[in-house]
Amino acid sequence: MHELSICQSIVRQLEQLAQDNHARSISRVIVDIGPLSGVEAPLLERAFPLASSGTMAEHAELVTRILPIRVRCNICGNENEAPANKLLCSACNSWQTRLISGDEMLLRSVELEKDKNYV
Repeated sequence: MHELSICQSIVRQLEQLAQDNHARSISRVIVDIGPLSGVEAPLLERAFPLASSGTMAEHAELVTRILPIRVRCNICGNENEAPANKLLCSACNSWQTRLISGDEMLLRSVELEKDKNYV
């Protein structure tokens, strides 16, 4: 399950963000996941409590959002959403498309609880 190592990497980034911003804890984390990223959202959600145990993110809520797959047609220039197994242009039905989103995983947002000594 490579989602555990991904979560460990996310937690390292979260800890650094919290330290840089003088936070006492992390309350919420939003991660955007493309269907073609190779990351399974349910597995990531199950691995997060293990990876964050004993850290400032230990009690954080992890929210995963699935991004759409989007392609741009090399023939007509149309941009559209596409299913993972059929990356065709919806305007001209061409197979000559370029993936423009859907293969990424992004740390979209982090909510920190600030230390009262810092404003």
